[in-house]
Amino acid sequence: MNDFSEIENELRKLRPAQPSPILFERIEEAMMNCREGAWSARQSRKPSPYNWLSLGFGLAAAAALVLFAAISMEHQHDGGKEIAQISRESETAPLRSSAKESTSSDKFLPAGATRLVYNTRNEGLQFARGSGQPLRRLRYQTRETWQWRNPTTGASLRVSYPSEEVVLIPVSGQ
Repeated sequence: MNDFSEIENELRKLRPAQPSPILFERIEEAMMNCREGAWSARQSRKPSPYNWLSLGFGLAAAAALVLFAAISMEHQHDGGKEIAQISRESETAPLRSSAKESTSSDKFLPAGATRLVYNTRNEGLQFARGSGQPLRRLRYQTRETWQWRNPTTGASLRVSYPSEEVVLIPVSGQ
């Protein structure tokens, strides 16, 4: 321990040397050159020939048009298949014999569906009974939303429900 205390005492006596004046001059010169270069770069910067914001909006509009066209083609392909009807009579009235007798304002057509997956968890490897290999267990929660719309009245119906799913994926050890 005495060896270390002697070394520590010698280190405490040491003081850093003063930097030379040439070093200070070179630092000032480099800083001035840096400022001049930054100023000239700002002055010589030309505006971009492309307006990226309008390009982004244009691409978003094109994507929306493609989406609407795909939905429209799907509706034409389905032939406006009827999903649900509004009953104008009382609930105790007998059911109609065919859907052709209903008026067109009673029809709800599918307008969209979304499925949101959230809270995905990897629960690790499981060894199921009767299985020769391990299985990876994934659990995730979803929220599905179905939408229908009446084209003549503009009325809409939206149903949303949560669900939880567990998926077992085989894992090979090769």
